[in-house]
Amino acid sequence: MTDNTLIPGVKSGRLAPQEYAENFADLHPPLDAHEALVAADRCYFCYDAPCITACPTDIDIPLFIRQIATGTPEAAAETILSQNILGGMCARVCPTETLCEEACVREAAEGKPVLIGQLQRYATDTIMEKAVHPFSRADATGKRVAVVGAGPAGLACAHRLAMHGHDVTLYDARSKLGGLNEFGIAAYKTIDSFAEREVDWLLQIGGISVKAGQKLGQDVSLEHLKSDFDAVFLGVGLGGVNALGLDHEDKEGVEDAVNFISGLRQAKDLSNLPIGRDVVVIGGGMTAIDAAVQAKLLGALNVTLVYRRGRDRMNASRFEQDLAASKGVRIITNASPIALHGNGAVREIEFEYTNDDLTPTGQTFRLAADQVFKAIGQTLSDDDLPDLDGRKIAVTGPGRTSVPGVWAGGDCAAGGDDLTVIAVAEGRDAAEDIHATLVPRT
Repeated sequence: MTDNTLIPGVKSGRLAPQEYAENFADLHPPLDAHEALVAADRCYFCYDAPCITACPTDIDIPLFIRQIATGTPEAAAETILSQNILGGMCARVCPTETLCEEACVREAAEGKPVLIGQLQRYATDTIMEKAVHPFSRADATGKRVAVVGAGPAGLACAHRLAMHGHDVTLYDARSKLGGLNEFGIAAYKTIDSFAEREVDWLLQIGGISVKAGQKLGQDVSLEHLKSDFDAVFLGVGLGGVNALGLDHEDKEGVEDAVNFISGLRQAKDLSNLPIGRDVVVIGGGMTAIDAAVQAKLLGALNVTLVYRRGRDRMNASRFEQDLAASKGVRIITNASPIALHGNGAVREIEFEYTNDDLTPTGQTFRLAADQVFKAIGQTLSDDDLPDLDGRKIAVTGPGRTSVPGVWAGGDCAAGGDDLTVIAVAEGRDAAEDIHATLVPRT
């Protein structure tokens, strides 16, 4: 997060100390044992369960809920984690309302699904609190694999490879592991340093050495990794942020929403974070929502989120949109930024209304703004990559790239939605393909 303390209207300590703790408390407090049993009892344990099909990691949801219902949450956790080793984080951040819970039979019948996400958290929290790692390594294969990027895809890939007995070296450009889970998710969704604790727990599998502060194309090359390792997995995420394409975009007070969220996540004292009086967030995805809500929770008086298309086209789920509105965020749709105004620091941002096909209407308006956050998508910032498909790494099947012996997954790879749970699935599936390639069955 940039230093905005000298920008008029942008200051820290807007709230009373206790308000920060209240505002950034757990979005969904965990279920206790009794609540979990009651919630589990609502499951029909469908034989051909649509919730499994809706889960990108194919967790056997009826099975793990039945295990909770019979008083064995540790077994439920193993069922979850065998498919999704980051099941604890996904239980907190997955858009379950558009995935497993939307597909739930009780949602269709009653408009009230089984609390799958919260039950998943209950199970995974139980096993992590006991410091139990339910998996062990297979016999050593003698094969060495480099995993570049310690976000959800890279962590899932590294863990699965280590389970199969391979020696894994995990590289990451930052000094702290976790990727999106550590730096890019709203603080109220993952409290108490959970992302960091989950990484530490995951590494208990053994066989994974870490090299932090190593950026692909700068500190280490793909060619070097190919020559030193038997296989390479790229899970580098999306480090670059798209620009608005406006004149004077470098005005003080205009910054990337990603940096804002990252700075907030790493802050030791939220009362020291400077926030504007009039904040405008540009974008319609999860990053935009997270930035807007957290700006409001930090004490901004007016927070407006502006998106160029209609609400039905926003990448953020309806639940997230409604959450933002409930916190006092105003959402304006069908409007694109056309100019930034202010002498040195931004004071206003001008928009033009658009039609559904993004053609301008000629009708404009201005919003007061002493702080503007850009959340209009991210791009690959790493060099030395395999062939691209558009702005992401081209892959076939389970993450195979144009370079033999190199796989890719997660946000940096072309394919599905940029969700933590999808990144986990892609990292896991790439690991299985790498294993099958390195140790073919006889």
